[in-house]
Amino acid sequence: LCFPQKLWKMVEGNQFRSIWWSAGGKCVAIYEELFKEEVLGREGPLRVFGTQNMKSFLRQLNAYGFTKLPKDFQRSASLPEFLAEEAAASAHSKILYYYNPYFNREHPDLLQRCRRSVGLKRRAPDAPEVDERP
Repeated sequence: LCFPQKLWKMVEGNQFRSIWWSAGGKCVAIYEELFKEEVLGREGPLRVFGTQNMKSFLRQLNAYGFTKLPKDFQRSASLPEFLAEEAAASAHSKILYYYNPYFNREHPDLLQRCRRSVGLKRRAPDAPEVDERP
C-alpha cells in the first residue's frame, strides 16, 4: 500500500489509539507522543511506515498535500472524538491536526487523487542547465 492508503487504513481501523478522524471526518488528528510509541516505534514485520522518525513522517504528510491546521482549529463535533481529544490534551500531549481535501472519511473515492507532489529539483543560481555544454 502507498502512504495515503496506509494512513487511511490506520485512521479507519481501531488498532491505534494515537490517530483518528477529527472535524467530522475531514481532518486527521494525531496524538504525537503516543503515535511515536505505538506506530513509529514498531520494528520488523509489525512496522507500518518506512521511517521511525516523526519529522520524516510529517514530511511524508506534507509531500502528499496534507497541511497542518492551527492549534485553535475547531475540534470534533462528535462526543467520542471530542472526549478522546480532551483526554489526550489533558495528559499534556500534543495533538496535531492535518487536512487534505482528498482525504475525507465521507468520500473514500477521493483517496486515489491523494498523490505525492513532485517538486522541481533546486540548482545553484550560477549552475548551468543539464543540457548546456562548456
